Formats: sequence, structure tokens, C-alpha cells
Amino acid sequence: MSKLPLTLATSHYEHINELVTGRVPVEGVDLTVLMLQIEEIFFRQFNYFDFDVSEVSMAKYCSLVSQGNSPLVAIPVFPSRVPRHSSVYINRKGPVKKPEDLAGKRIGIPEWAQTASVYSRGFIQHQYGVDLASIHWVQAGVDQPGRQEKVKLKLPPGIKYESRPDKSLGGMLISGEIDAALAAHAPKCFEDGHPDIVRLFPDYLDIEMKYVKETGIYPIMHTIAFKRDVIERNPWMAVNLFRAFEEARRRSVERVLSGTSSVLPLPWAYEFMKRMQDVVGPDLMPNGVEQNRTTLEAFLQYAFEQGVLHRKLTPEELFPAQVLKSFKV
Repeated sequence: MSKLPLTLATSHYEHINELVTGRVPVEGVDLTVLMLQIEEIFFRQFNYFDFDVSEVSMAKYCSLVSQGNSPLVAIPVFPSRVPRHSSVYINRKGPVKKPEDLAGKRIGIPEWAQTASVYSRGFIQHQYGVDLASIHWVQAGVDQPGRQEKVKLKLPPGIKYESRPDKSLGGMLISGEIDAALAAHAPKCFEDGHPDIVRLFPDYLDIEMKYVKETGIYPIMHTIAFKRDVIERNPWMAVNLFRAFEEARRRSVERVLSGTSSVLPLPWAYEFMKRMQDVVGPDLMPNGVEQNRTTLEAFLQYAFEQGVLHRKLTPEELFPAQVLKSFKV
């Protein structure tokens, strides 16, 4: 029986490496993998639906689901997870010295519906008590002018939102036109070592690990989604692809924790991974709904409060029924 062709667009991750290389096959599928930059994948998929299945922004996918009849259908695979206290940038000469100082300030965002920004606004509001309506939000590209929102928003009453297609967040941070920026991708001025552009949380690693440990929120950035017509023609692909991602992840964790060789180009990788297991659990990058329920429910709450979602969603509404449960023998 011939296998069905399927094109997957994703970025490069160690924990999906064996799927990408074909060492973990997808049963019934002849898989072509395109390794692309994240921003390119999102631009092409959300605007043109170029790929049969691809890595997608969690926030944008959930927004589409909340609007009804989403053109994409995801499986609960989460290739990118990043706590986001590290993603708040300030000008050291400006008025923001601590999280509570963000109240009443001008804060830049690449997109209101960027997943990282949803989580950042979530902890700014819920952890530090800052009223999001007190802030003047400025949307612009991180380093290049012209970036735009990719999904329709439903902003709550009182939110002050301004789009600046002629500016970049990095430029406005340097000039003082904004007081802080929330960005998944660090501004180039920060990466280049501009003396005034720094993180709000310089000790972010300890803060983020404590946050994840105490709240159970292990931020999910991206998921994997089929085009709806592809999965409706071949619904069996959902489970088969999910299983392949899971097996690739399992092998990766086993390999990284072998502790006998330099699997990663980090001399203390083994020790750090063991430390991570104490915080996020033995799977390191768990897939599925139940292991991620706390994170998913918190994210959906933040996204609804912030007007990224058009109605409240439950985790079960995000994924097809066949990947929510497994058979028992």
C-alpha cells in the first residue's frame, strides 16, 4: 500500500530530530520536512496555508479556533516552550526599574497576539498586579518597521493600543519612545550589546524556574497544526503524527540524559537537564493535554482576558478527539 505524501514545516529542535531525519517514521505517511525560520513558517502558513502541517503560534491558532471554523487543526505537540520573564526589555535610563513600574507606561509588542506577549502580560497582571488597561501598548516590528497582526483581535474595553508601522521596537526603546518591550526575539540592539538596553529581570533563570515550579505553568509557545482539509480527508494522520513526535521526544530525552558523551554542545548539559526535571518533570518537554492542563488553562484564561480569544475555550476544544485519549489493552 502506498504512503500518503505530507509536507511538514518546522524549525530545528533536538527533541524532534529523529522524526526529521526519518529514523522515527510516521506510519502510513511519506513525510517531507522543510526546516525554516519560525517567522517565515508563521507568515506563510497564516497568510497562505503553504504547508500540509506546520509548527504554528499557539496564540494565533487558539484565536482562530475561538472565531469558529478554524482552517487549522492542531495536535497536542508542543515543540517550543519558553518561560518569558527573560523577554521583557527596558532602557536602563528610563523609568522602569521593577515590574510594578510598568503600570502607566508605554510598552512595545511585536503583535498583541504573539504567544510570548500573552504570557508576559499574564504574569505582569497576575503575578505583579499591574492593570493592563493602565498601559499604552505600541505595536511594531522588533527590528524592522511594517510588522502587522496576523489574526483579528477583540481588545477589552479600556485597552490603549497603537500600531506604529513606521517604527521598530528596538529603535523606540533606544530613543525612549517606549519604556519597555515584550518580545520573544531579543531586539538586535540588545544582542549587539547596546549599553542602555537590558533585561528587566537580569536574574531571569532563577525567577523563571521558581515561577514554573510554584505555578505549574510551563509556557507553551508553539503547537503543530494540520490544514483542516488535510486532516478531514485523512483523520488517522493526527494520531500517527502525534505518536511519531512523542517517540522522537522520548528518544531525545533518553539520549540527552545518557550522561556519557557530549550529545549537546554544552559541557554541563546532563546536570542542567537533571535540574530541569526537578522543575518541569521527567519528560522535559511533555506533549498531550493532561500533562499540560495547568499550562493550557492558564494560557487560555490570559488569552481570553486580553482579547486574543473571541470566546472562552477549554483545552479539549483545541484538538481532535482521537488524540485526547489512547486505547488500553
